[in-house]
Parts: sequence; C-alpha cells; structure tokens
Amino acid sequence: MRALTEADVRASFVNADEAELRVMEMPHDFMLVDWDYLDFFAWRDPSAGRRGYVLIEHEGRVIGVVLRISEPGRGRSGMCNICHTMQPGNQVALLSARRAGSAGARGDSVGTYMCADLSCHENVRLAHPLAPNEIRAAGQVDSRLDGTRRRMEAFLVRALEHA
Repeated sequence: MRALTEADVRASFVNADEAELRVMEMPHDFMLVDWDYLDFFAWRDPSAGRRGYVLIEHEGRVIGVVLRISEPGRGRSGMCNICHTMQPGNQVALLSARRAGSAGARGDSVGTYMCADLSCHENVRLAHPLAPNEIRAAGQVDSRLDGTRRRMEAFLVRALEHA
C-alpha cells in the first residue's frame, strides 16, 4: 500500500458518517506502520472494542469501511473467510459493514467471518508447519497473500455495491 496520513485515512471511508469519523481512534502504532509491507490495513478501534476498520487500494484509490464486530464464538474452531486460517472459535467473529450510500442508509450491510483481532495480514504470512517429509512449494506463501488480498478487496467492493 502507499503511505497514508491520518487525514488520508479519514477521507477514505465510504460507509462512515461524520460522527463516526470524529470518534474514530487510530491505532497506537500508526506512525510506525510499514506501508510497503501491507496489502491492506486493518485495526480495531482502541476506544470501542466492537468497532474495526479496514483500508485497501482499489482501482487506484484507497477505500475504507467501518466494521461492526460481533461477539466471537466460544465453541469449536472456525475459519476466517479472508485469510483462510483455522482459529479457535473465540478468535473468529462475524464482521459486518454497512453498505455505502443510500443502501447503507436503509440499513443494508454485508458480513463475513474474519479473525476477530483483524490480524489476517499477519496470519497469512505465518508458515504452516510441515510434515517431516513435506517440502514447501515455491510461491505457496505468495499465493496465500494474493488470495487474502483478493478476498478482502471483494468484501470491501460488496460494501460499495448499490451505493
């Protein structure tokens, strides 16, 4: 991703009203973000535990959506639909985004199961343990990165539909 200022971040949201943008808190380490390393930028609001944000570059511009985070499950394991990582049930939650424009004003939203801490970007970079006779295929991590980025972008584009 290209480097963003706080003003750039706030201007990128397609489904937030002025009140939401006014109370939005940037992550504590915002000034230290390594933008060249990121495929998308996601964080949970430090002051509002059930709210998160995600930004991604799409068609030459950065778009962002405000997310509502449900209470994570307590049972079995679950899979994040973005990074395709299996997690304990309490680490996967339903995240929803109000659609942009008039659809969002009517209450329409989109949702998917994601890592509750929005750590998909880091999780996909962790190498899965190999079996004793297994060899890691060339490009395996790259294909996981590409897939994660495509799925996150598709989720954000769904929030833009009917705007």
